[in-house]
Amino acid sequence: MTENPAAQPKTATTAEKLAELREKLELAKDPGDEKARAKRDKRGIPSARARIHSLLDPGSFLEIGALARTPGDPNAFYGDGVVTGHGTIDGRPVGVFSHDQTVFQGSVGEMFGRKVAKLMEWVAMVGCPIIGINDSAGARIQDTATSLAWYAELGRRHELLRGQVPEISLIFGKCAGGAVYSPIQTDLVVAVRDQGYMFVTGPDVIKDVTGEEVTLDELGGADAQARYGNIHQVVESEAAAFQYVRDYLSFLPGNTFDDPPIVNPGLEPEITPHDLELDAIVPDSDNQAYDMMEILLRIFDDGDVFQVAEQAGPSIITAFARVDGRPVGVIANQPSYMSGAIDNEASDKAARFVRFCDSFNTPLVFVVDTPGFMPGVEQEKGGIIKRGGRFLNAVVEADIPKVTITVRKSYGGAYAVMGSKQLTADLNFAWPTARIAVIGAEGAAQLLVKRFPDPTAPEVQKIRKEFIEGYNAGMAVPWIAAERGYIDGVIEPHETRLLLRKSMRLLRDKQIQRVQRKHGLTPI
Repeated sequence: MTENPAAQPKTATTAEKLAELREKLELAKDPGDEKARAKRDKRGIPSARARIHSLLDPGSFLEIGALARTPGDPNAFYGDGVVTGHGTIDGRPVGVFSHDQTVFQGSVGEMFGRKVAKLMEWVAMVGCPIIGINDSAGARIQDTATSLAWYAELGRRHELLRGQVPEISLIFGKCAGGAVYSPIQTDLVVAVRDQGYMFVTGPDVIKDVTGEEVTLDELGGADAQARYGNIHQVVESEAAAFQYVRDYLSFLPGNTFDDPPIVNPGLEPEITPHDLELDAIVPDSDNQAYDMMEILLRIFDDGDVFQVAEQAGPSIITAFARVDGRPVGVIANQPSYMSGAIDNEASDKAARFVRFCDSFNTPLVFVVDTPGFMPGVEQEKGGIIKRGGRFLNAVVEADIPKVTITVRKSYGGAYAVMGSKQLTADLNFAWPTARIAVIGAEGAAQLLVKRFPDPTAPEVQKIRKEFIEGYNAGMAVPWIAAERGYIDGVIEPHETRLLLRKSMRLLRDKQIQRVQRKHGLTPI
């Protein structure tokens, strides 16, 4: 029996197959429906792919999963709401994903989850940072349990990556509900002002459930969330966010086992005029404020101090800098804000930063000028005891090189947490302006005069004045700490930059053997 040739399916030619591929790839470039794309373009928002290309080195992006879409749905959009792939920043590999608002508002579906999970596996295997560009509505309602399952799965994988490779989140839209729990687990969160928002429940839901009225900016605006400690940096544009991430990564290794880039080592090997300016930078009056950044800019390479979490807990500065070309983490008190007193937010901010630096083997430099932990009823209600305890625990737990410079006040419990030798700092130095004591002269004098029947009497005030002068001259001085070995030396301020260089060289091969246990417990 002869078969009918007309009944046989026609085999596509190579040219036809190439044409089909090109058609699919063209659809995948910007897969959302026309209405969603028009809305995006009207707002002047770049596409998910355009954002990735703006972040990465030109021509370095290799997309993975462009043709992935919801199984069993012939009308499903390509990409499933997220663009994933690999590329480089300053020639170093990174993994990146970017939510696509034109596909179900960037919400999480099955293939979305599988693509991001695969990317996480790749960065763990290669040992490189992962960067998420967030602009998502959250869980995909129509996918019910599937969407929730993939949210949970990605959360689990974030934990596996934490401390192994740097994880970074950019907030470029409204991240609501479940969409906030991925970025909050990452090491760095950067948001664009008046564009990036984070909240678990929006203003309308809050009003319906609790009756509270709050604006979108007050609730989840970038500046508000930065003050709460959930966002590390607020910038004015997406371009500024990309530059911040590039600068941030320049201080970090690709993973916990790698070394960070070394930039311009050996510069200015002698004392400079900027070093000499340090000899007159601390005010003669103990209570006069000054900007700690003026010191930091003079003691690190190239006057380059890169702040992290600047808006949260501003009485402590957390930053990256370089010593002899090699990155270090910086924990410094800020006397221009609350005299540098350490409050709840500053404690949390410092503890997080210490643990991060320890995870990526970044040495720490403490620069100290603080009157102590912040007193007050609200601070006690807010948990200053346990939160200060977390800071202390983080410093002890960190086995990286630690060097401390005390420039002025170092009082009470703040003396301990700010890199004291007893909390395992390796080298401790003080300027001659340092005041190391249990309490400041004014506080000690107040305790003294309370014993008199009339503390306001002229003769009592004379005693108070003489006590303060004697306390500052003979007790709150660096010499006592130096005599007992609690600091390793008193130095001239202009020696600091080169001394830090020598110290870090000495500590480069530091090793510590600890008692084996499953893990330590953070004070709760």
